[in-house]
Amino acid sequence: MDNEIQRRKIIPDYERIYSDIINQQYPDKVSEYRDLLSKDNMSSLYILELDTKIFGNSDKVSRKHRSYTKKDILEILDYQKKHKLNNIQLANHFNLSRNSIAKWKKMFLV
Repeated sequence: MDNEIQRRKIIPDYERIYSDIINQQYPDKVSEYRDLLSKDNMSSLYILELDTKIFGNSDKVSRKHRSYTKKDILEILDYQKKHKLNNIQLANHFNLSRNSIAKWKKMFLV
């Protein structure tokens, strides 16, 4: 039983977290962000976009300890291919390390 609980990945309820933040800090914009929060499957990239829309483009936000799923990594690498970006441009766009992107490309042979 304990192993089963440990294997289950705990995912934060982003809809609840962001709705509380919006209700407290931006009560006049609740209806504006309601549609954005109603999405069922929120990926890490969607959360980053949502964060940027709510709080604006802030350089203070550190993504040093952010974790990405395989699906998110592949989505980032597909974005790079689609928009024909090099590793530096992609790193600047997503505020990531160039080394992380190079490592992901080696891991997934993209």
